[in-house]
Amino acid sequence: MNIILLGPPGAGKGTQAQRLEQDFGLKQISTGDMLRAEMAAGTPLGLNVKSIVESGQFVPDPVMIDLIHSRTLQSDCAQGFILDGFPRTESQAEALDTMLAARGMKIDAVLLLGVDAEQIVGRLAQRRAPDGSRRADDEPDTVRRRIQVYQDQTAPILPYYESAGRLRQIDGMQDVQSVHEAIVSALGLNKGSE
Repeated sequence: MNIILLGPPGAGKGTQAQRLEQDFGLKQISTGDMLRAEMAAGTPLGLNVKSIVESGQFVPDPVMIDLIHSRTLQSDCAQGFILDGFPRTESQAEALDTMLAARGMKIDAVLLLGVDAEQIVGRLAQRRAPDGSRRADDEPDTVRRRIQVYQDQTAPILPYYESAGRLRQIDGMQDVQSVHEAIVSALGLNKGSE
């Protein structure tokens, strides 16, 4: 099963992807984590996107499409994957469908985690990186810009998935366990299934 998790920054996509990975053997693919690793390593890609990410903007489509294409070819994605943070635009959604169709694959479900924007700002203000530092993109003004960019650029792809019958909406303001249970129910999964 191949799943996309959508929602504004701070909606809990990463947390829920990790739960699905643990419970159902799907591989979480977080474009944000991949880009942060590139930036931390100081790679050419990382240096190129650092200022874009820190300003709250999105990385250009061709870079993201190449990154996802390469990642989904890896063997740990053979049983299915969960995309967290991709696609962000209709052109990316179309490119993803085309790329997967060429490999005899598809996106089975798109889960939208609905949350309140101002509660996200508060939630992310408390978030810390593993080393205890605060991420530059979690500053309140940056979070608000990221939410606005999400609403302007990503939210318009929802009709694309809704018209294909793949969109399922989840109340992301519930506690983590309740959100997880709602996702499992929406996907029709049972514990131990793949």
